[in-house]
Amino acid sequence: MFGYVTIDASSLSEESRKRYEAYYCGLCRELKNRYGAQGQLTLSYDMTFLLILLSSLYEPEEKSETRSCVVHPIKKRQMLTSDISAYCADMNIALAYYKCLDNWKDDKSLAGLSQAKLLKKAYGRVEESWPEKCAAIKTALDAIDSAEKSGEKSVDALANQTAAMLGEIYAYKQDIWQDALRCVGGAVGRFIYLMDAYEDLPADKRLGRFNPLREMSESADYETLLKDALSLLIAEGTEAFETLPCIQDVDILRNILYSGVWARYAAITARREKKRKLKAAKQPEADGSLPRKEKGK
Repeated sequence: MFGYVTIDASSLSEESRKRYEAYYCGLCRELKNRYGAQGQLTLSYDMTFLLILLSSLYEPEEKSETRSCVVHPIKKRQMLTSDISAYCADMNIALAYYKCLDNWKDDKSLAGLSQAKLLKKAYGRVEESWPEKCAAIKTALDAIDSAEKSGEKSVDALANQTAAMLGEIYAYKQDIWQDALRCVGGAVGRFIYLMDAYEDLPADKRLGRFNPLREMSESADYETLLKDALSLLIAEGTEAFETLPCIQDVDILRNILYSGVWARYAAITARREKKRKLKAAKQPEADGSLPRKEKGK
């Protein structure tokens, strides 16, 4: 469920890219300070986006420091933190904890179970601080688990649970902005659920696991339908985002919402197309002759 909401580095200025990295490194530092090295391992691009969004909207007092770390031991990195960094670190832990449990439930992943046990104490602290947020996460994931086990065929019904979960997480405060933030979070949540299902589909088919896109994938225009659905979902998110009075780092936020979220999709489709061409090149022609080389190759 992680890693879909990131920047398109190729179309971002050097200054903005460095500021994005400062937020990312700052969140990493916050995770370490609050939850140790195990907390750092849960770091995600998705929560970095939320950190930048909430920071742009609420403009908290920032703390900037430059220091080295385990990942970058030689060249020091700028790290931006604030009170919102603490909130995003907590939500990162909660989502990672349930993701590990989900991996154990779905695949009997011992690694997932082990990491969940390591994160249990940290999650307990988050739950004490944010009981309503954690309850929303658990309710949504339990509903998804039950629906998948029952063979739910409605992609919307499943995606809406992820939308409810992220919508609650995005609504940082109960104020005039919470409805718009819920809309942004909800759209991003649906987009992530659909992207995750799209990426996992080949493996799920091979292993006989549930996937909400299984039936749709049998359609001749599956890829077009999928791309249209993803486009509609992210459009809903960007529309809600544009109603927020974000000025600081708005170029980074728009880069992510209008371009960055498509990075994984482009990588997946490119990888599958390459695989398809390699497979076609190995297959003999219908008349039994060897496959012909394409012109120019």
